[in-house]
Amino acid sequence: MKIISNPPQDTWSKLTQRPAQKFKKIEKIVKPILKKVKKKGDSALRYFSLEYDGVELEKLVESQAEIASASAKVEDPMKQANTLAYNNIWKFHEAQQTDDLEVETMPGVSCLRRSVPIDRVGLYIPGGTAPLFSTVLMTGIPAKIAGCKEIIMCTPCNRRGEIHPAMLYTAQLVGIDKIFKVGGAQAIAAMAYGTESIPKVYKIFGPGNQYVTVAKQLVSKSKVAIDMPAGPSEVAVLADDSADPSFIAADLLSQAEHGVDSQVVLVSTSERIINETVEAIKFQLKELPRQEIAREALNNSLAFIVPDILTGYELLNEYAAEHLIIATENPEQAIEHITNAGSVFLGHYTPESAGDYASGTNHTLPTNGFAKAYSGISLDSYMKKITYQSISPDGLRALGPQVEVMAEAEQLEAHKSAVSLRHAKISEDSMISST
Repeated sequence: MKIISNPPQDTWSKLTQRPAQKFKKIEKIVKPILKKVKKKGDSALRYFSLEYDGVELEKLVESQAEIASASAKVEDPMKQANTLAYNNIWKFHEAQQTDDLEVETMPGVSCLRRSVPIDRVGLYIPGGTAPLFSTVLMTGIPAKIAGCKEIIMCTPCNRRGEIHPAMLYTAQLVGIDKIFKVGGAQAIAAMAYGTESIPKVYKIFGPGNQYVTVAKQLVSKSKVAIDMPAGPSEVAVLADDSADPSFIAADLLSQAEHGVDSQVVLVSTSERIINETVEAIKFQLKELPRQEIAREALNNSLAFIVPDILTGYELLNEYAAEHLIIATENPEQAIEHITNAGSVFLGHYTPESAGDYASGTNHTLPTNGFAKAYSGISLDSYMKKITYQSISPDGLRALGPQVEVMAEAEQLEAHKSAVSLRHAKISEDSMISST
């Protein structure tokens, strides 16, 4: 971890750039995959499953029997933890529901906005280096609450053609029964274009490796939406002298173990805290099964010494972290100062991993600085906002002349005529009714 002391503000943007991603190189690999799946459908998916995952699949869809049998393979403590997480995530996302908005903007002119669920959504659940069953909860629960009619789930299988039982059990808990044994960029292509087995969806959700990320960005240029542009996982920690270096080290490693392209950042007013955290990282790293992955990610990571907490807030707003932990004496102060972050964790006893699994907030969040403009997944992500308007004859009498003036100024005569013809009809009807 590279330590930088009191960097000038005009250097922050450069210093907080993420490690360069070789998108052009990845695109050259991903584009032919997308093209082949679009053209050849299921046969292309089987080809890529054999090529990349080493598995020869007869059926791409997971059978209902396999889904049902998964429950017996999951131990009770895991089931209990999943149920608690399910309840918390459901409770927080259900509370995000809003009533229809209806406003009379002027007499006789009424405007309405309704939230309508996206009919068919696709969930990509990573399962390569680890089975991320928590992502089934995070992407599936809000889809269920929103009322999406059809939920498609794609996730990689092992070399025996099996999906991890925890994935299937969690999907069953959420109520997802259309599950396909397909991973990687080919799964994104299948959901974007549709194949003989996998329906085309209207929006794709879920994180993934760099190939999945690039595939999502490429298909979003056609007729499918995506949740957000995302990249490797990341966490930033803001700490003062009240912080516990062992806690910070564990939080940083919890993201570093995600993948070699992950990044962690520590910002502190205390040089002592940074030095002790570095030592704690070395000690804890030895105990991690994924220590080689974490060690390589730490090569991309940074620690900043800043003169005060306010400077720390400013530096972290420039970084715009996916996850931001505030390990300070007065963590609630950050609510007023942090404007760019995917999800914020306040206080010494609020680890990022709680949000990853079970506190209730969503863990599918913008990375790579996109938190400056994007939000994480919420109930709204699965909704469309449709507006309606209703105008009475009296309302059109009052509003219409202004619309005519504006349409004429833009030289759009058909727009003006659509109002003028109605005005004439209203006047005609008024004359008839008065005689």
